[in-house]
Amino acid sequence: MITLDVQIEEPVTFVIFGATGDLTRRKLIPALYTLFKEGALTSGFSIIGFARRDYTDETFCQLMEDALREHCRIPVDDPSLKAFCAHLSYHRGDISDPTAYTRLMQRFNDEALPPNRLFYLSITPDLIETATHNLCESGLITPAGGSPWSRTVVEKPFGHDLNSAQNLNRILLEHIDESQIYRIDHYLGKETVQNILSFRFANTIFEPVFNRTYVDHIQITAAETVGMESGRGAFYDKTGALRDMVANHLFQLLCLVTMEPPDGLEAKSIRNEKMKILRALALASSTADHPSVCCGQYAGTETAPAFREEERVAPDSNTETFIALRMEINNWRWAGVPVYLRTGKNLAKKTTEISVQFKTPPLSLFQHVACKGDLCDLTGVEPNTLIFRIQPDEGIFLQVSAKRPSMQLVVESVDMDFSYSGKWDKELPEAYERLLLDALRGDSTLFTRSDEVEAEWEVIDTIFSGTKECSPKPYPSGSWGPMEADALLINPSNGWKNE
Repeated sequence: MITLDVQIEEPVTFVIFGATGDLTRRKLIPALYTLFKEGALTSGFSIIGFARRDYTDETFCQLMEDALREHCRIPVDDPSLKAFCAHLSYHRGDISDPTAYTRLMQRFNDEALPPNRLFYLSITPDLIETATHNLCESGLITPAGGSPWSRTVVEKPFGHDLNSAQNLNRILLEHIDESQIYRIDHYLGKETVQNILSFRFANTIFEPVFNRTYVDHIQITAAETVGMESGRGAFYDKTGALRDMVANHLFQLLCLVTMEPPDGLEAKSIRNEKMKILRALALASSTADHPSVCCGQYAGTETAPAFREEERVAPDSNTETFIALRMEINNWRWAGVPVYLRTGKNLAKKTTEISVQFKTPPLSLFQHVACKGDLCDLTGVEPNTLIFRIQPDEGIFLQVSAKRPSMQLVVESVDMDFSYSGKWDKELPEAYERLLLDALRGDSTLFTRSDEVEAEWEVIDTIFSGTKECSPKPYPSGSWGPMEADALLINPSNGWKNE
């Protein structure tokens, strides 16, 4: 297990809206339990599940206990489980019913609940206006900077286009100050994502070469091997890969790997630098030989259905389950460096990684070989590549050329490998553990600001407007997507990084 060196000393009440949903059982309660078991939560905390189902405190606690046994592999006789569940209670109410909030406020007054409040809105976007309005009207939302404090965590999606994102932000900011809003993107809680900033700005040997002079291109891949399991067909058919993954996860990774050094590590400085990247980000110009967008949709196989055959998906759907983009960053550091983004469902391998490929040396002095055992073949020059692997097998890897032990002066590619599993035997913190801890501490660095959300959707809207005729190309399940995606690469010999 991880060892946390941060404690939440202030007593706090954690209120989960949509408490009987899947996210609460799989992620939120297990994350809070781990924080409790590792000592990050002091005894002065309470967790209230807010939902409309006819549960009691006892039945809700049993539901959460069952979820913890399922997802956390807790021994039967572990006393920490009962100790944690003693902090749980249930509040039955409909999100649209103002009296449910009045009764919740009364509980704060009557039951001596910890006065600081963290509200987690694990609800659909169409309910956010109702929930925030009722929270404010009932007095549950306290003024910004006051005591006790109140904070609100909002789950994605943050809209489906620029207009809806602006409307969602308007609704939130009508009732809650920006400093009290925590828009959560679980990718930003992953250990390797945070290590991108450390790696870039704590090592002088790398930061000077992160620019157009030395970098040939950047690839960011988020590949999934699953399709429409868990009944996600209806949601995904309306959303697609561009909105589901690029508009938040991939753009955030892109910002972290390309942003300028911040003035400091506080949230404002890092967010400001990310905003500069988003303002400079654009879809690259397209040519007949090198388009800038490729859409795909997985086809059926003997063992797996096609996307159009999935449950709750339209039989004539043109929704993309794969998308590849060639982007550009129009600033001094990155002008002329292609940034390739790629994500999709039912691909060959589950992986999320950033690959920074450097330019080849101006003069090839050595013979390069690729070897298997003692058998070697001559190959072209292999460029240095720096890989941030987000999941699975988290780590950072640098591919360099080194002389092969032999009587001949030949070089081959070797890896300098920093993997978390190879360095530490500790279990890495889950993303939600990190993000919930930060929200409880009031640290918004890893959460998305309103102007970031709108800037991301502004780029996405531009992509949509320029790709109305992006008809998805079929690709076999278990492949790396449609072959047409190769045409996006300015230098096809580089190839997509599939390992």
